[in-house]
Amino acid sequence: MWLRWFAFPVLALAGLAVLGLALVGFVILLAYPNLPSIEALTEYQPKIPLRVYTADGVLIGEFGEERRSVVSIEEVPALMKQAILAAEDERFYQHTGVDYHGVLRAAYSNLVTGGKTQGASTITMQVARNFFLSREKTLTRKLYEALLAFKIENSLGKDQILEIYINQIYLGQRAYGFGAAAQVYFGKTLSQLNPAEIAMLAGLPKAPSSFNPVINPKRAKQRQLYVLRRMHELALLDDELYEEAQKTPISVRREAVTEYEIHAEFVAEMVRQLLYERYPEDVYSRGFRVYTTITRADQEAAYAAVRQGLLEYDRRHGYRGPEGFVDLKDAQEEDYEETLQDHPDSDDLLAALVLEATPKRVTAYRRGGETVTVSGEGLKFAERMLDSRTPPTRRIRRGALIRIQKDDHDNWQIVQLPEAEGAFISVNPQDGAVRSLVGGFDFNRSQYNHVTQAWRQPGSGFKPFIYSSALEKGFTPATVINDAPVVVDAALTGGQVWEPKNYDGRYEGPMSMRMALAKSKNMVSIRILQTIGPQYAQDYITRFGFDADRHPPYLTMALGAGSATPLQMARAFSVFATGGYRTEPYVIQKVVDDRGNVLAQAQPAHAGDESLRVIDTRNAFIMDSMMHDVMRYGTGARAMVLGRQDLAGKSGTTNDYIDAWFSGYQPTLVGIAWVGFDQPKKLGPGETGSVTALPIWMSYMAKALKGTPEMVQRNPEGVVMAKVNENGLQSPDGRPEFFFRENVPPEQGPIDPGVRTTEDARNQLF
Repeated sequence: MWLRWFAFPVLALAGLAVLGLALVGFVILLAYPNLPSIEALTEYQPKIPLRVYTADGVLIGEFGEERRSVVSIEEVPALMKQAILAAEDERFYQHTGVDYHGVLRAAYSNLVTGGKTQGASTITMQVARNFFLSREKTLTRKLYEALLAFKIENSLGKDQILEIYINQIYLGQRAYGFGAAAQVYFGKTLSQLNPAEIAMLAGLPKAPSSFNPVINPKRAKQRQLYVLRRMHELALLDDELYEEAQKTPISVRREAVTEYEIHAEFVAEMVRQLLYERYPEDVYSRGFRVYTTITRADQEAAYAAVRQGLLEYDRRHGYRGPEGFVDLKDAQEEDYEETLQDHPDSDDLLAALVLEATPKRVTAYRRGGETVTVSGEGLKFAERMLDSRTPPTRRIRRGALIRIQKDDHDNWQIVQLPEAEGAFISVNPQDGAVRSLVGGFDFNRSQYNHVTQAWRQPGSGFKPFIYSSALEKGFTPATVINDAPVVVDAALTGGQVWEPKNYDGRYEGPMSMRMALAKSKNMVSIRILQTIGPQYAQDYITRFGFDADRHPPYLTMALGAGSATPLQMARAFSVFATGGYRTEPYVIQKVVDDRGNVLAQAQPAHAGDESLRVIDTRNAFIMDSMMHDVMRYGTGARAMVLGRQDLAGKSGTTNDYIDAWFSGYQPTLVGIAWVGFDQPKKLGPGETGSVTALPIWMSYMAKALKGTPEMVQRNPEGVVMAKVNENGLQSPDGRPEFFFRENVPPEQGPIDPGVRTTEDARNQLF
């Protein structure tokens, strides 16, 4: 009797099992032929973002919906693979797509706990789900997942499946695949990870948002310890390594999504726009790699120079007060963090929330939980705003949002973000390769690229092009022009009566054209342009790449009242640096696809190609000699501290000190620095090109030209030196001057044809 009672449920269960298997088999027969093709796997083409590099291989930008760094299975460290399997699918190499042991274990666990607390998805099933199925939790989806897993295992090898998984799985922070995640979270390649970091990454696939070490460091740590324990249980880590990995501190890159080794964001964005125009459908997914002409050393030097120059300018004009205020009543640390999210750091200018402030000490909260104290010299810049008599809307007090920075002695100081903007570009004039480009103080603050987009008045920096046109009209460096006040009729200015002034308000009477350029005399430039004719000059400047319609043919053009970009100024000054050739600046060296095939390669023309000549070599040579004098005893004389004799250039200051420029070069390198406000306003009295922009240029050139031998231009055929008679035309100190051979006045002294280089000529001139 009891045997019959026992046998009945057993037979019933067996019958149900047979019926269930038959039903499953029937479903499989119907479903299997309708499963999607797995060509997406056999022809696996992951979405790889556009990546932009310097000429020397440093990553400066990445663009795409998915951050991905594809690695082959051979490149994945053994411990990384073991950690993934320990966390996700320890029997991966034993099962055929569905792990029956895992299914039974999960079913038992769920039965005991009374809920769906444990899954049984294998890595193959996860691949099937990620590529072909939704994430809905239904029995039908689970069945299709299993069937697809069988199909995948029947078509691909285990290593192929694991490689796809390692490159495809989402791991948080827009990182797809373990190669990208290693870079995003730790700034390392897979081969550089230690066991603690490996375990933390291996724990992410289960729930990237929950175990993200940037967002949830505590839960990420718990998950990491679980993975380490599983690795230890499976004998993948011995006791010593296990204990060491548990205690190893994890340093996560909180700014990883936007952080690169060097700051070249403006260059990267330029490249993105150019590539999008050419490959609009594929630019963010086909893994294009773009190598620019930028070099790491040059870019670092330019970025530091612009930042330093703008901060020094800003310091000269005083502290303006906190960026804002928040009410800290009843606020907790989480509230501090939320407040600081709206005030991102600008490189080393860190946002901080003041917790306590007195004239002697300021205590502030930093992002990440750090509390810092500023005292002594660190308060000097902002001391006026610590006075209790300062209005509350400007005073540093509890709840104020300020900027702090470490000084050269590692002490905290109060600073501020500058309101003024700046730009710098350097170019190899021989072929046009852009070596550095900084479009503004901080790309994250403003993506407006002042190098390419800011049309500003070049001011006195435009005078060399007026002088060059005058040489073509028969003027010489020894031509004497009167530096005396000028009143210009409205018909000649295109507006109203114009009474220009020299920037220093002083007039020195008759002087040579050479001296006038060195001292940047406005009255001389106006008289030169009046003599040669504005229409002629407007046509002539197009040889340098300027747009004629942006430089109306009025006498105001003599003082740079038109508009140009720093990029245009770089191209224009390259003409003088090369002896008369105009090369076109370019920033993309080559474009390759994800397999390394070259899709595009720059083929720049080089100076020396006569098809590029835009001005007479004699003209370029004489202008070069005159701009050397700008550096020797003119407005660029501060640059002589660099200890080089091969520098030439011209400062630029516009009316009312709105724009400050310095444009200068050495035969292998042209650099253009600009400072001004986005909404044009006065930089302040005395903020000339030689005060505000020249320090940026000098800072860059000091680093960029280090180790570069001095170079001189050869005296071209047709340029001679002649002594100037005592009755009028004479060089600054009465020595010989350069002339076009046909322009030497009959009454001049004997011609000396023996001078062959700029250096020899300079020795005679000075």
